[in-house]
Amino acid sequence: MLEFVHPWAFLLLLAPVLIYWFVPSHRESRDSLQVPYFERLVALSGETPRAGASIRRRLVIQAVAGLLGLCLLVAALARPEWVGDPVKQEKTARDLMLAVDLSGSMEATDFSDAAGEKVDRLTVAKDVLEEFVAGRKGDRLGLIVFGSAAYMQAPFTDDHETWLNLLDESIVNMAGPSTALGDAIGLSISHFRQSQTENRVLIVLTDGNDTGSKVPPLDAAKVAKVEGVTIYTVAVGDPTTVGEDALDMETLEAVAKTTGGRSFVANDREALSDTYRLIDELEPASYDSLSYRPRKGMFHVPLAAFALLYIMTMPIFVLASRRRRRVAHD
Repeated sequence: MLEFVHPWAFLLLLAPVLIYWFVPSHRESRDSLQVPYFERLVALSGETPRAGASIRRRLVIQAVAGLLGLCLLVAALARPEWVGDPVKQEKTARDLMLAVDLSGSMEATDFSDAAGEKVDRLTVAKDVLEEFVAGRKGDRLGLIVFGSAAYMQAPFTDDHETWLNLLDESIVNMAGPSTALGDAIGLSISHFRQSQTENRVLIVLTDGNDTGSKVPPLDAAKVAKVEGVTIYTVAVGDPTTVGEDALDMETLEAVAKTTGGRSFVANDREALSDTYRLIDELEPASYDSLSYRPRKGMFHVPLAAFALLYIMTMPIFVLASRRRRRVAHD
């Protein structure tokens, strides 16, 4: 569809009419032929001397070319644009941060993979997260790994393949042997503050209790609530374990409840997979739809047509002018 950015420019098409009505005609004085017996000629002819004028009539092609040229220039000034069909784009409406515990206890081989073979907890967590991420095409994903300290492994990105590669490169004890859960929540909050998305979710996967955070998990959760971050905690392992490796379910549940999220326990691969499936249902992929119509400037078309008209008609005008002079001299 053709649209004009400056449609008011077409008012200039009235300019020739206004000039014809309100602007006086151009007059050019020329000396007439002088003869010594002018008065005698007047007496013999019986005519009264008076001022005269001659109007040079334009050729039809000159009038048509002039009018067409004006229309083309005005059309170019009106800035025509070709407006295409509406294009709909879907933009992510959620930033999803996943925090993965890499403390020493994550190498415990009390989980089984899809083939039934015993593997460590981190390996199973990676497999389940890969399945989970496959259904999050509408989300920007971030990855935090934590142990004795928390580190940003991947900032928010739409490139899920790169995100999965960075997750796969994570190994146990890479961030230290302890569990800094509160620091991981705090690090995620600092990155959420740089996000323009209002729908913010943090999923924390851990198999222990907080043993090395500078910020207590509950205090960090209260800040997350103020920042609009919903936290889901996933406890991996046996909740009946005691000692340093015991799951602090009370803290994990409190963190999730404070932010409006939920807490889950997964003591095998199937339970872990079901947990992330449930989180997927609680936080379905969200999109913002954007629609726009592509525009392409077309002002060069009437300009090119005007240039072509000028090139084609100028030789005709020159030849016509020479022919008139030749006829006048003859």
